[in-house]
Amino acid sequence: MLWQPSPSPGSASSNSSASSRRDEPSLASFINSIHPVTASAITAVTLLATIHIHKNYIRRFPTAPHIPLSRYRTRRSLFGTVTSVGDGDNIRIYHTPGGRWLGWGWARKIPVTRGELKDQTVHIRLAGIDAPEGAHWGKPAQPYSAEALAWLRAYTLNHRVRVYIYRQDRYERAVGTVYIRKGLWRKDVGLQMLKAGLATVYEAKTDAEFGGDNIRLKYLEAERIAKHQRLGIWGLKKGFFISPYEFKKEARASGAEL
Repeated sequence: MLWQPSPSPGSASSNSSASSRRDEPSLASFINSIHPVTASAITAVTLLATIHIHKNYIRRFPTAPHIPLSRYRTRRSLFGTVTSVGDGDNIRIYHTPGGRWLGWGWARKIPVTRGELKDQTVHIRLAGIDAPEGAHWGKPAQPYSAEALAWLRAYTLNHRVRVYIYRQDRYERAVGTVYIRKGLWRKDVGLQMLKAGLATVYEAKTDAEFGGDNIRLKYLEAERIAKHQRLGIWGLKKGFFISPYEFKKEARASGAEL
């Protein structure tokens, strides 16, 4: 009788391991097992989710005209760094969606030179306030226009802000309420200017924008207190100051193109 060779030590376990490996589903076999219709559905859902996230959370707007109308008057805000301050009630921001979470300021550079920033900033008009006008339209600067500009620059320039936008004005600026973090608190920049007596509540009836009655009432109360305490523009003698709205109204009457 011929004896069968006895299995070498470990051969049984080797065969068992090989069998086990054959039984384990590989990624390739799993993909091949997916029905083509199911695979197409998964691909479509993934693509749509990616588009939605990009459109609503990480898409960068280089200028205000690039912002779609659907983005205004929503809970979504613009987050960015203030790169310049034009006058006492408007700023420019470099939009950085996602902020530091998406690497802005440490992994992704925020431009600083005029050339790099050209056509890459969103022009923001602070909603609900009017700061004293600087010298233009053939008229001298209003009292406290330089102080308002200096205050806004010191308060916001090179700082990160969050802006809730409501509409675009005729100068292609996004009109919105600007918030900035100071210490542990988030501050409404327009409200702080009113409290300091460096701006008035916006008076025009046709295009006034506050973002809601609660903000408008808060602004009116801040202006009332500043008047009572004779802060900033409200400390001027009667007749030495007219509101920015009246200043612009007189400029229009004289033929200036505003």
